[in-house]
Amino acid sequence: MTTDNKATDRRVMYANGLRQSIGPEDADIRARHEAAVRDEYDACDDHDTFESLKLRAQFSKEDQGFLRDWLRTAEARVKAFERS
Repeated sequence: MTTDNKATDRRVMYANGLRQSIGPEDADIRARHEAAVRDEYDACDDHDTFESLKLRAQFSKEDQGFLRDWLRTAEARVKAFERS
């Protein structure tokens, strides 16, 4: 049995006991948003990757915030690109 990694790759955070999604629900849209910022994030630090940030966000509120901010930036970029 194979699983679709895109469908299970969604990140969530818990704030004040409430579950909140990080990024879009649609796996294809989420993949586009991540692709829009992945290279830039990876270039910021030789010892860190966007994939590592996604993993750390499962356990760290700070990293959840960083991931949410990067994905909001990605969403804005994708929307601006689609409008042009």
